[in-house]
Amino acid sequence: MMKAQLARTDETREDDVTLVRRIREGDRSAFETLMRRYNRRLYRLARATVGDPSEAEDVLQESYVKAYRSIEEFRGEASAYTWLCRLVLNECFGNQRRSARRQRIVPIVSSRTDVDVSSMSASSPLSPEHALARAQLRALLEHKLDQLPESFRQVFVCRCVEEMTVEETAQCLRIPEATVRTRHFRARSLMREALAQEVDLLERELFEFGGAACDRVVAAVLARLY
Repeated sequence: MMKAQLARTDETREDDVTLVRRIREGDRSAFETLMRRYNRRLYRLARATVGDPSEAEDVLQESYVKAYRSIEEFRGEASAYTWLCRLVLNECFGNQRRSARRQRIVPIVSSRTDVDVSSMSASSPLSPEHALARAQLRALLEHKLDQLPESFRQVFVCRCVEEMTVEETAQCLRIPEATVRTRHFRARSLMREALAQEVDLLERELFEFGGAACDRVVAAVLARLY
């Protein structure tokens, strides 16, 4: 399995190198292919860093523009995805510094956990109720993730959502592998604590029975007795 995974990684990198070569030759369709290939993954990284969906989209767009204009700087030593990750993070941090200067605040810096919402797949079509419940659960997880320090969010997204290795995450974020492991462990602990608190609060509300349901049972019993 590991050999197959490495083979797929090598094929993707080879294909990326071909795309970069075509982009350098002025092939715009190749750049569109590159963007579509990594759009979702890079958006997640930007979203985890800046914490705002709209700002994350702006960051992604600006990063792509810079990538296109500096395509000659890509040497193929790392994967195209890693190179793009660095551009996205640089843009995120640049935005934060500019925002900090404008608002006279110190930007927060800090990212991972092991709650992979995408892995909660169902083998059969979801009912509307199930789909709503999944959406609400996803919103809860995203909300709790947003409350983590930024660096923990980044590691979480890289390691859990994108399933990057410790080495790939360290290269992408430019931090030591030991730091990746530490932040990953800490972020998982924080997420679990936050979710456990939510569960504790909800336990008291399980099988809530009141209102119309209560009235219906009472009325039915009274009707049978009298």
